[in-house]
Amino acid sequence: MLAVEKKRENSDNGRMDRQFYRDSFKMILPIVMQNIFSALMGSADVVMLNAVSQNALAAGSLATQYTGILFMFFFGIGSGAILLAAQYFGKGDMKAIEAIEGIALKCSLFVALIFFAGASFFPHALMRVYTAEPALIEEGVKYLRAVRFSYLFWAISSAYFSMLRSIGRVTVATAANGAVFFLNIALNAVFIFGLFGCRRMGIEGVALATSIAQGAQLAGCLVISFFSRDIKLKASFMLIKSRVLAKDFFRMSVPALLNDVSWGLAFSVYVAIMGRLGSDVVAANSIVCVVRNFATVFCYAVASAGGIIVGNIIGAGKLAEAETAARKFMRITVIAGLFGGLLVLVSMPLVLRFAQLSDTAMGYLRSMLYINSYYIMGTAVNTTLIAGIFRAGGNTKFGLVCDTVDMWGYGVVAGCVTAFVLKLPVVWVYFFLCLDEFVKWPWVLSFYRSKKWLRNITREHVLG
Repeated sequence: MLAVEKKRENSDNGRMDRQFYRDSFKMILPIVMQNIFSALMGSADVVMLNAVSQNALAAGSLATQYTGILFMFFFGIGSGAILLAAQYFGKGDMKAIEAIEGIALKCSLFVALIFFAGASFFPHALMRVYTAEPALIEEGVKYLRAVRFSYLFWAISSAYFSMLRSIGRVTVATAANGAVFFLNIALNAVFIFGLFGCRRMGIEGVALATSIAQGAQLAGCLVISFFSRDIKLKASFMLIKSRVLAKDFFRMSVPALLNDVSWGLAFSVYVAIMGRLGSDVVAANSIVCVVRNFATVFCYAVASAGGIIVGNIIGAGKLAEAETAARKFMRITVIAGLFGGLLVLVSMPLVLRFAQLSDTAMGYLRSMLYINSYYIMGTAVNTTLIAGIFRAGGNTKFGLVCDTVDMWGYGVVAGCVTAFVLKLPVVWVYFFLCLDEFVKWPWVLSFYRSKKWLRNITREHVLG
């Protein structure tokens, strides 16, 4: 009898596991598609600028570092909003989610206005942070002046998409991103190469295409909101008053925001270090970033889905079930890391054949791709835990401290010392920079096993 009951229990557990993985992949795959569209949008710029000139390619790579920093702000704000909204959705409190959306919109627009002002009034100073070469500075300034309006559109759409993700509505966001991607590709071709009677705009064409595409994405958000029965996009949400939610948002979201900004700024310093080593390095790194973006789309999707699903479960008060779900997502992320590394290796022949770089830059490109084939595993594990699982449980301070100490205390220092003090070859500088993800593994895995991240952060009576 006991043997029969044990067999039945194992069978039930097996069915539950299969159902969990099926439900998880239903959320992961649309997020993967969103990430692919984002990566394709960036890679399309690289492909077309590569056909213009190596200077245009290098300048575009440097100028978009500011877009990358802005993305980190939006990602941090969105992560904090998702952190709260996912748990309140698990609890069934939609009014609280509307208030959270209002807070996210206000924060995103405030940051976007700062970046808009910088690109409008100080574009030369911004470019000098990354390079001292006049040709690259002038090309980058053209990009910044043309792309600045996209920051404002992006601020609103990113906040709204975060809300859709928090309640599991990722398919509609994926469809919107797909439409914007194809629009951006078409506009890139028209403006860069002067099709259909338009003048050839080069790097300015890339930026203009991005601005128009982001405006179209915002229009798509308004259409989605109009037909949505749950999550709307309304300016009036910014007027909702909730001291409790605002306090929780800033107490938990600010560390998440600072974590992502600290990470983004440190990574930007990495690029600045490489930029000081010459345009060949910058050009090679710009292509490597495209390949890495594609290779990590599944890793980042696992982190996003894990954070949402585990957050929903915690908000429903099922802590033991949330712990089990986190363990399953760790298994998925290891597979994602292996797949990403393999993708880099498999794509190398095609990438090396496509790249139109100098012989020196091609040598850098080959070595940097090999390094990224294993670097992705470090990124996969750390992202799922820090940006997914830990945040789902309401713990954002650990990631802030961990990433800041690791990237600024190790990565930036190692990069500066190896590049400017020891004057090591470029590939060795890059190698030491790419050890940063593995340096923090012992700390991150120890915190995961401690279960200190596993908390229900929802409250009663949050409005007013």
